[in-house]
Amino acid sequence: MRSKVVTIDRHIIDQERSYPDASGRFSALLYDIALAAKIISREVNMAGLIDVLGLTGETNVQGERVRKLDAFSQEVMVKAMDHAGHLCCMVSEECEDIIPIPERFDIGNYVLLFDPLDGSSNIDVNVSIGTIFSIHHRVLDGRSKRNSPGTMADCLQPGFRQVAAGYVIYGSSTMLVYTTGVQGGVHGFTLDPSIGEFLLSHRNIRIPDPPAKVYSVNEAYYARWSRQQQRLVDHFKGVNGERGGGYKSRYIGSLVSDFHRTLLQGGIFMYPPDSKAPRGKLRVLYEAAPLALVCEAAGGRASNGSRDILDIVPGGLHDRTPLFVGSASLVNLAEQYLELPDESAGQGSES
Repeated sequence: MRSKVVTIDRHIIDQERSYPDASGRFSALLYDIALAAKIISREVNMAGLIDVLGLTGETNVQGERVRKLDAFSQEVMVKAMDHAGHLCCMVSEECEDIIPIPERFDIGNYVLLFDPLDGSSNIDVNVSIGTIFSIHHRVLDGRSKRNSPGTMADCLQPGFRQVAAGYVIYGSSTMLVYTTGVQGGVHGFTLDPSIGEFLLSHRNIRIPDPPAKVYSVNEAYYARWSRQQQRLVDHFKGVNGERGGGYKSRYIGSLVSDFHRTLLQGGIFMYPPDSKAPRGKLRVLYEAAPLALVCEAAGGRASNGSRDILDIVPGGLHDRTPLFVGSASLVNLAEQYLELPDESAGQGSES
């Protein structure tokens, strides 16, 4: 065979050898995430055959109706992660407050932030969905001590402090993608259901450069956008006096799916602010920041329209942000349009 078979466990161990002082805690944490992903993947793949479709009748902290698969995925993530002694606390899209580690279990020095099942409303129509995760070291600044429960300060850290981040996409195949930052690269593992293992299938993923001429955004909200955002999309389409054009529009409506395509094929994904969500819609801690780390480690960029996503210091667990992520040159172009003064935003571009 020209290539060797590498499981995610073996890959993590190989990566760990680059850090002589590593305790193995971080590696074990990644193993547990992979295990949770396998369990969720099994349930997603059986969704049409068992009673996991539809709504629970409850509403989460975001004001969104909770689906049965959301509740299942939330429970799997918590139960897979709360007992091994790696974490001091967790934060989930589904919960208003910090998720503490039960007193009967050891406390660790990592924080896990996650969206257990992003895009779950699409499962009823067999569209790919995903899990997003982010890992931080806890903050040990004298106020918090080792073996003490996690605090808000441990959770509200900027994205550039992430130790690792990634996502799992449940589609025609299940794939786990993660990074430990620019030095570690971005690697993808595809689940082989016949042996129950994630196998390395995409080594050192890089966003194509020059970028693909592809943009992804929900154009149904065009009338609610700023004139600058409208002009940016007009540029991609080459209409309304804007030079440019030749871009293809690709929008699935499932964040992990749209991001995954952008990561592998290039282009730009946008979730801009609008008149109904002036601060944006996506959550900083467990959607925007982890995907931003993956994107930047692959050679791309992620911005809120004026600054890097990874520089944002969240003020609350469920803070939201606009997101422009993908090929660096296209994110730069988006920022140029979004920074145009209002008085010129209605004029045709000569660039």
